[in-house]
Amino acid sequence: MAEHAEHGPMDDVDDADRLRAQVYTLLAQLLARPPSRALLNTVAGLSGDGTSFGRAIGDLATRAASIDEQQAGREYFDLLVGVTRGELVPFASYYRTGFLNDRPLARLREDMQALGIERAADVVEPEDHIASIAEMMAALIDGSLGPPDLHRQKRFFDRHLAPWAGRFFADLETAEAANLYRPVGTIGRLFLDIEADAFAMLAHAAGALDEREGTSHAP
Repeated sequence: MAEHAEHGPMDDVDDADRLRAQVYTLLAQLLARPPSRALLNTVAGLSGDGTSFGRAIGDLATRAASIDEQQAGREYFDLLVGVTRGELVPFASYYRTGFLNDRPLARLREDMQALGIERAADVVEPEDHIASIAEMMAALIDGSLGPPDLHRQKRFFDRHLAPWAGRFFADLETAEAANLYRPVGTIGRLFLDIEADAFAMLAHAAGALDEREGTSHAP
């Protein structure tokens, strides 16, 4: 949904960050447009573990294997598009202010410009669509926007995902039209909680380091 600056993914991204980027990319692919049969087949091949997050991955894989492309497309339309609007409105501005094309979109566009991200020419939706923001977050992690920087990722997360995306995914979990997308909501909600906890630890560690350095330089 957005065009990134001309940087290739970095080879030095560690496995944990590759996994983070893959989760953001999966969410972006499922939420950007009706899923193709190829995407459903890919999702059907995923496997989880015994954690809540892993069980949600397994649930999504099972549902993807048992739904056809037309059913998935109708579900996507009912949830996120609709004749006048879908059951959910997947935009940051709407969730944060109740209006589309509001200040959260303007702030996102400012940060996109600073990061060298341009809106793709064939995209008609505002850039603060949940899929677009997830795609940008993946690019910050995988090196597509230059060397990965956790502090830059945290700032983008805090500004554009943390204030609203958890509520969106919780709404997706319980949406009346959701079948395939119910575990997508669970995955998104749990994953954002994991990300928020990790970024909080990063901020705590940075604060502790600053405090130690201040003490060491005290007269």
